[in-house]
Amino acid sequence: MSEILQSEDNNVQPNELITQQISVKTPEFERKSAGFWIRFWAYFSDILILSSIGMLLIKPIFRLFSLEINDPTWYAPFTLITSFLFYAYFVLMTKFFNQTVGKMIFGILVISKNNDKLTWSTILFREWIGRLISVIPLNIPYLVVAFTPKNQAIHDLIADTIVVHEAVYGKNEKGAYKHTSVSKELQEQNIF
Repeated sequence: MSEILQSEDNNVQPNELITQQISVKTPEFERKSAGFWIRFWAYFSDILILSSIGMLLIKPIFRLFSLEINDPTWYAPFTLITSFLFYAYFVLMTKFFNQTVGKMIFGILVISKNNDKLTWSTILFREWIGRLISVIPLNIPYLVVAFTPKNQAIHDLIADTIVVHEAVYGKNEKGAYKHTSVSKELQEQNIF
């Protein structure tokens, strides 16, 4: 049989658990908010898409049935249908994809300010009520995007949303303190 010899100068200590709390300031990264111009071009692309749909689908149907297209009243059938198409496009695309086709082209999307999933009520407030407020006075309220810290428009402020880049991250200036526990376990050394 073999014997295990242990040297006398090797002290064997019982297992001890040493725990130490360390606070480390770590920079957190967050998605960068989309600025005025990129949002402008995304919105312009969406308007081109909606205008194309109107010209290719809705106008021919109205001409086929000899319905009035140039009626200036807001309750005219052509105006109501194109308005419904406009708002339905923004509501449905934002709900199911968090972005419209214009936003997809430019790589931006809509997120909740506290990173929750966008609810129907949030989207309806943002895309219907908020956009109605922004569109009515000649789209001037959209200029608010250029002057707010997170580049939020009025409809973003109403719904607590932010439009961000999909793949561009910036450092969060605040940073965060991360509390970690460091533990060491002293074990006896095995020498064979």
